[in-house]
Amino acid sequence: MDIRIIREQISHDVLEELMRSHYRTFVKGVADIERGVIALGGDWHMDANTLLIGDGSEQKNLWGFNIYPGKTGEEAIEYESLINIRPAQGNRTREIADASIRDAVRSLVSTFVPELVL
Repeated sequence: MDIRIIREQISHDVLEELMRSHYRTFVKGVADIERGVIALGGDWHMDANTLLIGDGSEQKNLWGFNIYPGKTGEEAIEYESLINIRPAQGNRTREIADASIRDAVRSLVSTFVPELVL
């Protein structure tokens, strides 16, 4: 299970490697919108979530997403994950409902994976 905590911009080759090692068409990710880091890779969002918690993140700041390296713009990202279901935080579905949280996730992913042109 190859999951990497991303703290700086990554190359297309790294993204492709993560994609090939799991789902072949997309990469699962989790963003810590407070600390400004993301974790990419793995079979489950929860695995990246757990890795970030071990690195100092708090659950309330972690949000799951998927990126599609073969696409750009809005088609390159989706804001869905089981870890996003949090009724206590006002998110009752797998999709991130709060536009400001989606914007924060998109901003982080765009910073670290600029080739997606988000």
